[in-house]
Amino acid sequence: MQLKPTKLSSLPLWTLALILGGCSGQNSNGTQTTVVSSDKEPTVKAEPTNKVNQAIPLQGKPVVYQVFTRLYGNTNTTNKPWGTIDENGVGKFSDFTDVALQDIKSLGTTHLWYTGIPHHAVINDYTEFGISNDDPDVVKGRAGSPYAVKDYYNVNPDLADNPKQRLAEFEALISRTHNNGMKVIIDIVPNHVARRYESLDQNTALPENRHFGKLDNTQVEYAKNNNFYYVVGEEFNVPEPINGYSPLGGELHPLADGKFNEVPAKWTGNGSRLAKPDANDWYETVKVNYGVKPDGSYDFPVLPEDYANKTASEHHQFWQSQQPESIPDSWVKFKDITEFWLAKGVDGFRYDMAEMVPVEFWSYLNSNIKQLNPNAFLLAEVYNPSLYRDYIHSGKMDYLYDKVDLYDTLKDIIHGKESTAQIAADQAKVMDIEQHMLHFLENHDEQRIHTTDFAGSPEAALPAMVVSTTISRSPTLLYFGQDVGEQGAENAGFGQPTRTSIFDYVGVPAHQRWMNNGLFDGGQSTDAEKSLRKYYQILLNLSHTAPALSGNYFELDSANRSKLSEHAQPIAQELNYQAGYNDKVFAFSRYNDTQVLVVVSNFSKSAESSFALTLPTELINLAKLDKAQYPLTDLLNPSLSQPEQLQIIDGIGTLQIKLNPLESKVLAINLKQ
Repeated sequence: MQLKPTKLSSLPLWTLALILGGCSGQNSNGTQTTVVSSDKEPTVKAEPTNKVNQAIPLQGKPVVYQVFTRLYGNTNTTNKPWGTIDENGVGKFSDFTDVALQDIKSLGTTHLWYTGIPHHAVINDYTEFGISNDDPDVVKGRAGSPYAVKDYYNVNPDLADNPKQRLAEFEALISRTHNNGMKVIIDIVPNHVARRYESLDQNTALPENRHFGKLDNTQVEYAKNNNFYYVVGEEFNVPEPINGYSPLGGELHPLADGKFNEVPAKWTGNGSRLAKPDANDWYETVKVNYGVKPDGSYDFPVLPEDYANKTASEHHQFWQSQQPESIPDSWVKFKDITEFWLAKGVDGFRYDMAEMVPVEFWSYLNSNIKQLNPNAFLLAEVYNPSLYRDYIHSGKMDYLYDKVDLYDTLKDIIHGKESTAQIAADQAKVMDIEQHMLHFLENHDEQRIHTTDFAGSPEAALPAMVVSTTISRSPTLLYFGQDVGEQGAENAGFGQPTRTSIFDYVGVPAHQRWMNNGLFDGGQSTDAEKSLRKYYQILLNLSHTAPALSGNYFELDSANRSKLSEHAQPIAQELNYQAGYNDKVFAFSRYNDTQVLVVVSNFSKSAESSFALTLPTELINLAKLDKAQYPLTDLLNPSLSQPEQLQIIDGIGTLQIKLNPLESKVLAINLKQ
């Protein structure tokens, strides 16, 4: 399906300005405990083999736009539960026209994460292209999980106009993305692969011993160079269904017989060692062996402790110095896979469930990637805070999800379960690694904001989005449809409402209205959806236009929860402002040599908040504010005619704040023009 193109000349001027503006993204390695330094690494670009990437300027904070590739361009609105590809439609690579990519870029996007690219198990007949049919008994949904990869050397045939040319079509999309000023990220799922993995690529660079499991000794549970673990002497049994579940919603299918031939059975992706896993296990996948013995001991060289302080280049040298036979075969396979995609022009990877794979492997893999492309964007899904620093410093990850602390706290604040004071506490926990902690409110795993289980309305999460975007130097992730308030309310089949299904063929209604059959002008969107998207555009583009967001952080929360200082009290009383800073309000400052920002948000859905905000002497001195008064412009509402005023008396700043329900302000002092 090819979306209708639109001429650049028909786009609004403000959209053109955003589209044609510079793209950004950086990695930063400086760490401090209280104040974050604004050090920047020099831009270095190494071109992958046989591929020249579009030069993209690197500045400001990265903004990652995650798109579920098979859903993005789908204009079909049928949304039949368990609907086929013909009934419910599917998006294609070709739907990402220049107009579509420019529209994504207008949201401040620097990196486009195409989710669901590597060929995974799907319930479609592609046998004419030499692809075996997948068994519904070990596939979740009809369209299949993108995290059950069947062939790492090719792409999902559903996404191609001509499945025979699917890889070439994706390469063309990589080029279009680069030409539109953005970089490309795809998923690597190192912990597990599809139950039936079979790479069909005939490339001479892919010798037989690089196909997962083909040379395994299946007579033993474990061997270092086996790619899988085996339940010796037992055959795999399909899990007992629960809650009335049946594959494809009960539709008859020649392979849906409650059986799947796998002898001997392999361990399941989440680590289950049963020949018959539970229905709640990741039964559609098998766990990859990284040289971790069944008793948990390691069968590979251990990284010396001091390597947490060494560079990626030094890590690479360490692994180059090891004997080849000491490196487990699965490590080499994934190194080859990432090299294959880097050579195609991919600029980085998002690693699924990275904490289920040993840190040493990440040191081995990521240090090799950085040798090929020092600016590669490496993002990992890690949920255990005690492992964060190991995976960043020893595993050489650029970024990790800030899910367990900041995301969970923001959601609890929205639900009325937590005070905004916890935001400052969460940020303090990661101050030495804050620039590595990617922030988000939605992704493919999480509930949509516009559900009663999350915020109830898109607007109710805007204060959280402002805090999430501006509190640190780390990247911000935006999930497609979030910017127009998508609900994910469809009962698609395997995937249930509150999350847009990643398992089934389905349309995404709010996004489809904005997409407007390829015009990407919001022609079918409601006024509320268009207003929401404009807010997201303004906010996310601050990542590149507000220089202080690449600078230092100063927490204002604790000072403003205590009694106002004797110097600030008279000002507050004179102006009839009360000390109304409370558990629904949060404030902090970001600053560098050219700009000071004061970010303040009201999370209350119903109550206004008015108070005198104190800027302590320490911040005044650090930010080098030496005048008695400064006008501040609200960067979220730059057209306001009455700017805020910061008053400084005896080295203490006071700012009168009035916030409507769910209102945020990003107040700026520009120190140098």
